[in-house]
Amino acid sequence: MKNIAVVILNWNGKKLLEEFLPYIMQHSGEAVIYVADNASTDDSVTFIKNNYPQIQIISNTGNYGYAKGYNEALKQVNEEIYALVNSDVEVTKDWLLPISELFSKDPETAIIQPKILDYYKRTHFEYAGAAGGFLDKYAFPFCRGRIFDTIEEDNGQYNDNAEIFWASGACFFIRKDVFWELNGFDEDFFAHQEEIDLCWRAFNKNYKVRLCGDSHIFHVGGATLNNSSPRKTFLNFRNSLWMM
Repeated sequence: MKNIAVVILNWNGKKLLEEFLPYIMQHSGEAVIYVADNASTDDSVTFIKNNYPQIQIISNTGNYGYAKGYNEALKQVNEEIYALVNSDVEVTKDWLLPISELFSKDPETAIIQPKILDYYKRTHFEYAGAAGGFLDKYAFPFCRGRIFDTIEEDNGQYNDNAEIFWASGACFFIRKDVFWELNGFDEDFFAHQEEIDLCWRAFNKNYKVRLCGDSHIFHVGGATLNNSSPRKTFLNFRNSLWMM
């Protein structure tokens, strides 16, 4: 797993880092851990330096959001597989192993996500990605395990390596060479649905996107922009139209 870079995008997220970095450090084996900081004004960078000196910090010069924030940071990451992980994600034991194996077995698979379960209701899938995403005929996103606000309980029904259309940006694995072949995320999106746009462009190049059902993580969701945020609503609707 030395070829995997776990890259956590941070903006004023000290409390989230305090809670979730220990799981990353405990369960990520030999993967290289990075925090890409979007010009935070809290003391989250100082917290990392003081408590996790082994983490590599990449300092962006502004709050670039998800899309440009990762595009800028990943220019400094050399590992073959990027694991883009939200700062509000609790990873689990051996979460990287089945994903690494799936990449090794299928060279046409360019993007992978694990099962994403709800941090607060741990028996159920989480809204942002669940067991892998698709688009309906109007390009409206939905997931296995979640349609609109209906969330399924995880009873092992998606413990497979199914081909999906899009993988969630909450925990998004992509081969480095494919990411740059596609010119990364569309920076105009800022945040929300840029991962769907990237997966669509990968699909158009005949790359595969897969769920890895043998790996799972727990996601809080809405920790940066909560569901009632007008900004979040604006970004989702605008970016959906841009993507189409």
